[in-house]
Amino acid sequence: MKRTLALLLALAGCSPTGDAPFDLVIVNGRVMDPASGLDASRSLGVRGGRIAAISESPLAGADTIDAAGLVVSPGFIDLHSHSVAADGQQWQVQDGVTTALELEEGSYPVSEWLAGLEGKSVINFGVSAGHIPARIAVVTGAKTLAEAAAVRHQGELTEPPAWSHGATTAEHLAALEATVERGLDAGGLGIGFEVNESPGASREEIAMLFRLAKRKGVPIYAHLRMMGVDPINGSLAGVQEVLANAAVSGAATHFVHLGSSSSVFAKPVVDMIEAARARGLDVTGEVYPYTAASTGIQTGLFDGDWRARLGIDYGDIEWPATGERLTAATFARYHREGGYAIIHLMKDANVDFLVARPGIMIASDAMPLVEGRGHPRGVGTFARVLGRYVRDKKAVDLMEAIRKMTLLPADRVAGAAPAMAKKGRLAVGADADITIFDPATVIDNATFANPGQASTGIPYVVVAGTVVVRKGALVPGVTPGKAIRREPAQ
Repeated sequence: MKRTLALLLALAGCSPTGDAPFDLVIVNGRVMDPASGLDASRSLGVRGGRIAAISESPLAGADTIDAAGLVVSPGFIDLHSHSVAADGQQWQVQDGVTTALELEEGSYPVSEWLAGLEGKSVINFGVSAGHIPARIAVVTGAKTLAEAAAVRHQGELTEPPAWSHGATTAEHLAALEATVERGLDAGGLGIGFEVNESPGASREEIAMLFRLAKRKGVPIYAHLRMMGVDPINGSLAGVQEVLANAAVSGAATHFVHLGSSSSVFAKPVVDMIEAARARGLDVTGEVYPYTAASTGIQTGLFDGDWRARLGIDYGDIEWPATGERLTAATFARYHREGGYAIIHLMKDANVDFLVARPGIMIASDAMPLVEGRGHPRGVGTFARVLGRYVRDKKAVDLMEAIRKMTLLPADRVAGAAPAMAKKGRLAVGADADITIFDPATVIDNATFANPGQASTGIPYVVVAGTVVVRKGALVPGVTPGKAIRREPAQ
């Protein structure tokens, strides 16, 4: 009889002693899990950083969140953030992000990058082994993150730097392969491939990276070498180069920021990606929900006749430090001095198409705000999708939007880091990374004129079972975020 009573009490969410069995319970919410398709009123019980119960009946716990009228979703996963440090995290976590990964550019040394965030991070974090950082290390001898940053800054002052525009010798090529491999063995989640910033990278250099990715069982996170409206040497050629290497090597490949990468060719680019998938290639892509891009004004994107190649003019370039649109004279000055520019080059219809397309993930390409100025995508990407694309435009349904921001990115990384298989879903045993939002009010507030305005309508965010946003405000002094590392196949 006592055993039966204990079992009934446990199933009801209580212990026979009256002690609360859960660290946290979330009650009365609309639980939406893209992995199982569950979309129903449920209570969640969290214990030890994991989801321990999903119940149709109320549960009791030490801490309770009443989610009446709110959607309870897996925490959002951003595969493409250059703003994983503390300043960027404060914006991203208020946008519902529970895991932010620096996969396009990556880093080197990977171990130093990860150590810099251990025990200090509100959200989960991880990084790829970066082609550009490895190139800097090989060509210049930089051994630390600080040395690499100094080299990169000096390159902005004395263009074009050898580490980006110089050809790779046979000795460099062997050293580059070994350097990137060390980054992967230190926990890098893939190979960050920003070939647009290294015009000197040979075809063989790129092919080597794809072969290495296949050998190590990790994805390539690919920025295109060629972008723009040119039908011969623009975005279509860039996509074809990446797909050719993916097909020959067999490496898993992820296309970053397809909105800017595809230029005016969004549908043909997606058609190529989907055709490659139909033929068995492991190829995926992402988009952010804005019509402007952002990058360094001294990158290879602005080499040669960039206006004709991109189909834009000086006035389409915005300088975030001042808010001004550029002229030929101001472009020349800032190009000498270096810095980041905002580039207004995408069309609404193309971005709408990509956000709505099944299988295309959402990722922010977040950049740090500098003195409160910069691109709003690092502050409002995920709330923007929910508010403007799901609720207002009805371009994509809510479950599919959640899938694009949770399950799909988790699955993209899980092959290299099995820990990600416990994220992006709401199930017993899954990590308790949870985002709770109001579908009627969630919205981005960050603008190009004033990007430092947090998203609203996301009152609660939970990371590893710890509440990090409560009633719309950051919880001070909590750092439950954990490193996501590559785990070599056994």
